[in-house]
Amino acid sequence: MLVARRGDAATVGSVTALDSLPPSDGRPELVVLRAIKLGDLLVAVPALRALRRAFPDHRISLATTAWLAPVVELLPAVDVHLAQQGFDHPIPVPAGVTDVAVNLHGAGPESEGLVAALGARRVIGHGGADGPTWIEGPVNERERWVRLLAAHGIPGDADDVAIDRPVEPPVVADAAVVHVGAFHGARHWPVDRFAAVVRGLQERGHQVVLTGGSEDVERAAAVAETAGLAPSAVLAGVLDLQPFAAVVAAARLVVTVDTGAAHLASAYGIPSVVLFGPAPPESWGPPASGPHVVLTDASVRRGDVFSEEPDPAILAVHPADVLAAVDGLDVHAR
Repeated sequence: MLVARRGDAATVGSVTALDSLPPSDGRPELVVLRAIKLGDLLVAVPALRALRRAFPDHRISLATTAWLAPVVELLPAVDVHLAQQGFDHPIPVPAGVTDVAVNLHGAGPESEGLVAALGARRVIGHGGADGPTWIEGPVNERERWVRLLAAHGIPGDADDVAIDRPVEPPVVADAAVVHVGAFHGARHWPVDRFAAVVRGLQERGHQVVLTGGSEDVERAAAVAETAGLAPSAVLAGVLDLQPFAAVVAAARLVVTVDTGAAHLASAYGIPSVVLFGPAPPESWGPPASGPHVVLTDASVRRGDVFSEEPDPAILAVHPADVLAAVDGLDVHAR
């Protein structure tokens, strides 16, 4: 994996994406566009792994969001991470040097224009003479991208979600990880309900830690205080992406709303209970073959993913539902 580092630092937090394609290493270039958030990146892993198998002799560059660099390092299919935040600048690859360009971002004029500007010999995307029609409405996102590649003669497996584990050991192992955060309020589950789940997990003998981003610190602290959990169990805002991935990879169980933590649990095969609000689990849920349970109530779903009010579909889930799902997974504390 080629990454740039600030100064001489070698810590995970210093990893950043490259601003331009490195000099050629002699392999033909394959460039993939997928510039969104953590969960969006992880649902593209089956397609990325399929591309690696189909093009073993290519150098694969992934143009995706810069702050995801520590997770991109864990994707064995990717050789180079190029910084790409949305559509406000071209993919940092000179025109004409790309052999194969793949649009794993969408099917709109913005992403298609960025990919077309590469001037690749071969373009893989929706529409056109070879690509499939974009499916509107609920469709499993892992299936969407595997289906795209299949239409171009590249087989894949939508359940092929595994990524590498971080080299550094986790700060805590064999814990029940309760992830309390989400980017928007539509996915927020009430603090008192998270606290009830924490108490229930402790009664079942689990060591519980609370995770989330820097914006979730107060929320996690409130859950800990309500549940009587020690402040040292609050890891929200403490872990960079790779240490967070390491904690999930070493977890006994993950309880989370529909966010990147759920996709990491899928990637590492960790039993999980995932609470869905505005987004349909048919599109974003975990692989059916894994030790995962989805909880939601589609009959009351409002579906506004950017709302700051919790979606009724997630409010329909109660602590007893989560703990029953945990018991059904037969996850035992060590």
